[in-house]
Amino acid sequence: MTNNNNEIILLNISGKDKPGLTASLMEILSQYNVNILDMGQSVIHQDLGLGILFEVPKESKSSSILKDLLFKAYEMDTHISFTPVPLDQYEEWVKNQGKERYLITVLAPRLTASHIARVARVIVNQKLNIDTISRLSGRKSLKKKNNITKAVVEFSVRGKPVDPAAMKQSLLDIASKSDFDIAFQEDNVFRRTRRLVCFDMDSTLIQTEVIDELAEKAGVGKEVKKITARAMHGEIDFKESFRERIALLKGTDEAVLKEIAEKLPITEGADRLLRTLKQYGYRTAILSGGFTYFGNYLKARLGIDYVFANELEIKDGKLTGRHLHEIVDGKRKAELLELLAFKEDIHLEQVIAVGDGANDLPMLEKAGMGIAFHAKPTVKASAQHAISVNGLDTILYLLGFRDREITE
Repeated sequence: MTNNNNEIILLNISGKDKPGLTASLMEILSQYNVNILDMGQSVIHQDLGLGILFEVPKESKSSSILKDLLFKAYEMDTHISFTPVPLDQYEEWVKNQGKERYLITVLAPRLTASHIARVARVIVNQKLNIDTISRLSGRKSLKKKNNITKAVVEFSVRGKPVDPAAMKQSLLDIASKSDFDIAFQEDNVFRRTRRLVCFDMDSTLIQTEVIDELAEKAGVGKEVKKITARAMHGEIDFKESFRERIALLKGTDEAVLKEIAEKLPITEGADRLLRTLKQYGYRTAILSGGFTYFGNYLKARLGIDYVFANELEIKDGKLTGRHLHEIVDGKRKAELLELLAFKEDIHLEQVIAVGDGANDLPMLEKAGMGIAFHAKPTVKASAQHAISVNGLDTILYLLGFRDREITE
């Protein structure tokens, strides 16, 4: 136990990273039976930054420890410095460890100083302290093309924001005026134990609204698009709009569904995201106000576990203009998300929901992490998180994945 008779010393080591450095320093410290109170290390472009906070026991002399460390540093061509830490200062630092922690993730095709400066200023204005900054994306070559298409940096910050809502709005404003995404989330145990990801289908997993595609083939494109737009913006009741739209599809040949399914434009990053989620044991689901025919096609194509959508009635190879079973609207999506969480025996905080329209808001609010993906302004403003620039695989970085852990 630390007391006034024991010295506390902060050791800082910098220089070119080399094998065996940490082992050599620790072997010296172990000879004097010091207690390690904290330590951290980072390497940027082979340049090492290592900090060790240690307590010198009463039976050891700090002068001897420092002399041996200096000699070893000289021997290994490394710079070393020492800072005595007063006990009161150390205790104040210990007291702060119970403060709330948050993660701010910055994702951009190209990371600039301007990006970091604007985010850091918001952190300062909210009276938060940056503990660590980590790069989640891989190293990008400046000479050769590679598969590193985005730069991702994660800030771990400590403290209580002055105004969490204002902080979120400030980060959204920064992102909306630039070419990058920002996510702000609490750093808690659920962030590291998400187990189920539920996706909207149209304009989320695929870059189209299937009902509009069907309508074009049926020659009623303009009429259906008007109803779709009003429904997605929350201007009319989804169920009523759904019935009106599919009624216009009456007489469409079943073969048209197969033709559209085989040409569905998969959203950027969806393959990478689903492969990685599957590899690490996540369960996935489509909860869609679209149609089961296309949801099942994507289930087979992307390896998705569950599909809940609307089933079109087909008779004699033609659409009847009617549907079967209960309509999957916004309320039903939220209910299905809750049922799936129960089935998988997980907490709602462990569920991620991803969608773009007003009818996705109930499930985005129900999930532990709700993500508005390339969404309408009203949806983006209401959701916990928004991805507006990057692809679906961005979700992996919000979960803390690094490029080296992602399945290509």
